[in-house]
Amino acid sequence: MDITNHRAEELSAPLVRAWHRTMEESPDYANPFLAPEFAAGVGTCRGGARVAVLHEQGKPVGFLPYERDVFGVGRAIGLGLSDCQALVHRPGVTWDTHALLRACGLSVFEFDHLVEEQKPFAGYVTGTFASPVIDLKDGTGTTTGGGDGYAEWLRGAYPGLAKTTLKKERRLARDLGELRFVFDERDPEVLRRLMRWKSAQYRRTARMDRFARPWIVNLTEHLFQVREEHFTGVMSVVYAGDRPVAAHFGPRSRTVFAAWFTAYDPELHYYSPGLLMHLRMTEAAGREGLRVLDLGRGEKEYKDWLKTRELRVGEGFATRPHPVATAHRLWRRPVRGLRNTVLAHPRLREPADRLLKTVGALRTGRAGRTGRTDRTKSGDPGGR
Repeated sequence: MDITNHRAEELSAPLVRAWHRTMEESPDYANPFLAPEFAAGVGTCRGGARVAVLHEQGKPVGFLPYERDVFGVGRAIGLGLSDCQALVHRPGVTWDTHALLRACGLSVFEFDHLVEEQKPFAGYVTGTFASPVIDLKDGTGTTTGGGDGYAEWLRGAYPGLAKTTLKKERRLARDLGELRFVFDERDPEVLRRLMRWKSAQYRRTARMDRFARPWIVNLTEHLFQVREEHFTGVMSVVYAGDRPVAAHFGPRSRTVFAAWFTAYDPELHYYSPGLLMHLRMTEAAGREGLRVLDLGRGEKEYKDWLKTRELRVGEGFATRPHPVATAHRLWRRPVRGLRNTVLAHPRLREPADRLLKTVGALRTGRAGRTGRTDRTKSGDPGGR
């Protein structure tokens, strides 16, 4: 097997077409985070993104998007942002992991949402985790108001949520104006509002503000403009009258829609706008012909309400004998282990979450006293 390496943003058109064909040959690789457009976006906005192309008899049969630093430490493309990672390959193709890493100039390859099918990486997986998904069914009816089609779908798909949800939607419409849902909103100002809401939520909960990083802002804006057959950036918005209530931005492929960034106006939290957003989005995605809504790894109550099944994703470090690989694993593995232990146990997770919220409240309060106030406090029923 021959392996060539390419800048993700400079991949040739024939290789992109071969990558798309490979994605179509297996449902394991239909996720938009595995598409060449996502890798190219990371390369354009961040740099350091590469694609290893595996060739058999001169034909491309596998694609591994990754990022590499100057020390030869590699990681899955968009690690920390992407909810699906893999070497996308044709059926029956396998590889030698050490040879692959050598060809990429890597001593280690870190991943945290690896597709379960990746057998050559199986020996390097340090843990597997549930990644809930929703199997979508075709919806009917309207996307505006509390239309009969949507209400009928909701009562059939989620009977335990329907009564309370529809009651809150009616109250929201009565208080602020007619409820309206747009599955694919193209107004960039609403996207900027979504990022402001999300930044405020990160700060309030003392979590890393992803949108304080210019490259993530640039990537989000870049993907918002991508509208291709195999990858489209989709922003969905719930409006009450002309007022945005909640918004979501995430990528879709031909069959899979990935939940990514969700936020809402915290002044309207009483109406549970985040949940309304996810339910409206799920119904609309089914009508758009999508088959799966991937909610991403992580334990959240709303995911338990909405999921129809779970995938398994792995995290770990593929390595070859090298001092840098040893040092990286010794440094990163305990940090990940501690984080996963906290997240896996409610008795640890809930106090940790309360502590973060307390720190966030103190921080935002201090910022307000010094004149650097948050424009909104924010929140959502999940998201990253």
